Amino acid sequence: MLALFKSKPLLSDGEVAWLVDTFAWACENFDGQHFLSQTKIIEPTGQYFPDQVSSVEQMAQTVFARVRDYAGMQAWPLQLVNPAHLPAQQSIPAFSFSGISRGETAEIAVAPSQPVLLSYNPNQINQPQDLVASFAGTLATIAIYQKGVLPPGGEAQIAAASDALACFMGFGVMMSNTVYQFKGGCGSCYNPYANRQAALSEEQTVFMHALICYFKPEVDGKKHLKPHLKSVYKKAHKQIQEYIKGTPNPLLLMLKEQSGA
Repeated sequence: MLALFKSKPLLSDGEVAWLVDTFAWACENFDGQHFLSQTKIIEPTGQYFPDQVSSVEQMAQTVFARVRDYAGMQAWPLQLVNPAHLPAQQSIPAFSFSGISRGETAEIAVAPSQPVLLSYNPNQINQPQDLVASFAGTLATIAIYQKGVLPPGGEAQIAAASDALACFMGFGVMMSNTVYQFKGGCGSCYNPYANRQAALSEEQTVFMHALICYFKPEVDGKKHLKPHLKSVYKKAHKQIQEYIKGTPNPLLLMLKEQSGA
């Protein structure tokens, strides 16, 4: 009888397994030590984005520089260009690092012949969280292709893994807040072209964000989430606690110990 009153887990066992496996894949391939010691949970506040701008181009460049640096990709050969100057197709040029690939001390060992070009969606200028999340997702995708290591599930899961990796880089708040944009009561205020294209669901994205925050116990990961996502975060955190309590995964147990979670 008591089983009737047990709350349903946020995600299925299969969804949890893939997200946890993808988290482990990110730790193993995208500098897990940087994640543990340097990655911050980026919030949509003036503390993280204090710059004053006077044009669309300046805002795009300024936000991109912030996102790039918070992602630990300062050393990467990246160049933001106006949408009109972005080639229809481009491949990631070959380059490699002498050691770690993320953080202020990362150094390129083999430089590419040209930088990786990326751009922005002008429609997102008035939706800065979408702009930040889109930049984070693009950087994550570039990192995956540069590394050349497919995520769990293979090539078919690259888009979903990019969303997860963006959360791993610290952008889970904005990634979660921009999965779905409500149309609201004013049709003229809603611009579907400004929305980012999410590959993970709201619940999956919030779970990944909560998993990242689990190893950042000093952070309140739900503080800046949309109101309806705060309860989702709490359910995710509860499911993560139960999962880690029973896991034999040495990586998760090591991170738990090192982070003091």
